[in-house]
Amino acid sequence: MEIMEDDKIKLKRAKKRLHELKGFYWHLAAYIGVNCFITLSTIIGRMSNGDSFMDTLNFGSFAIWFFWGIGLFFHGLKVFSYNPIFSKQWEERQIQRYIEKDRKEAEKFK
Repeated sequence: MEIMEDDKIKLKRAKKRLHELKGFYWHLAAYIGVNCFITLSTIIGRMSNGDSFMDTLNFGSFAIWFFWGIGLFFHGLKVFSYNPIFSKQWEERQIQRYIEKDRKEAEKFK
């Protein structure tokens, strides 16, 4: 009976992981599609107003790529479970530190 419950938990976790992965890929597709459309529209619009192609290539044309890219980068870090600051080893060290602190506090009152 316990094995079946464990399998259900694993299945639920796998479905959640798949949902997060699909969400990231949709975010990536929207990032590429929307940014291409906005960039091309901006370049074409500026060129139709008399600017040369080189005049259209500035930070303003690509700012949305940059700032949305930062959000996409952090979304990817979350989805692919990469957290260099709060890693599993860091969590274990913190847990051990709190357990040791609680043990020392409990010994004071014995």
